[in-house]
Amino acid sequence: MLILSIIIISIIYQILRPTIVLPIYQPAQVNSEMVDSTIQHVKKYHTISDFSLLNQNGKTITQDDYKDKIYVADFFFTTCQTICPIMTDHMLLIQEKLKDDGDIMLLSHSVTPEIDSVAQLKKYAVEKGVNDAMWNLVTGEKKEIYRLARKSYLAAKEIPSFPDDLIHTENFVLIDTKKRIRGFYDGTDPLAIEQLLEDIKILKAEQ
Repeated sequence: MLILSIIIISIIYQILRPTIVLPIYQPAQVNSEMVDSTIQHVKKYHTISDFSLLNQNGKTITQDDYKDKIYVADFFFTTCQTICPIMTDHMLLIQEKLKDDGDIMLLSHSVTPEIDSVAQLKKYAVEKGVNDAMWNLVTGEKKEIYRLARKSYLAAKEIPSFPDDLIHTENFVLIDTKKRIRGFYDGTDPLAIEQLLEDIKILKAEQ
């Protein structure tokens, strides 16, 4: 009788427990400093736009490579000596934790494509231990990368006196299988990375 009662209580608890759902972020909800002025008014249907960039192996990477995948995106550069090494270490941690999960990928965009050639990205990837099957470090046209940062991932600040430049942030951006933003995380904060890993589990349950 006791066992039956425990089972019934457990079932009731599972039924009544609220399902956790991650928010879907729109440009109008994000700090305007991170969002291009042309889309700050957008309140629905925002998704990551199409892109075509080269990865550390010289392969062209597009949305098709991330089709039906959950992925974490960020912006960095290989010669950065401030926040980027910490961010890379945390991406490596995510890579290690999720290395056996084929539904998850990572995507790091260089904000100094004039320095980060394919060869430079490959050197960096080898030094850091990047898993090519899971994590793309990409370079390409500066305008395209900056467009993605400001108009798609909402993860970079503009420099008013230098309109053709930007300040990349420590943000890791969680993207779902429908190309929507589901979370922003401080890529330098271990606690934020723990939350990101938990949120990926929630997102996987939702998909």
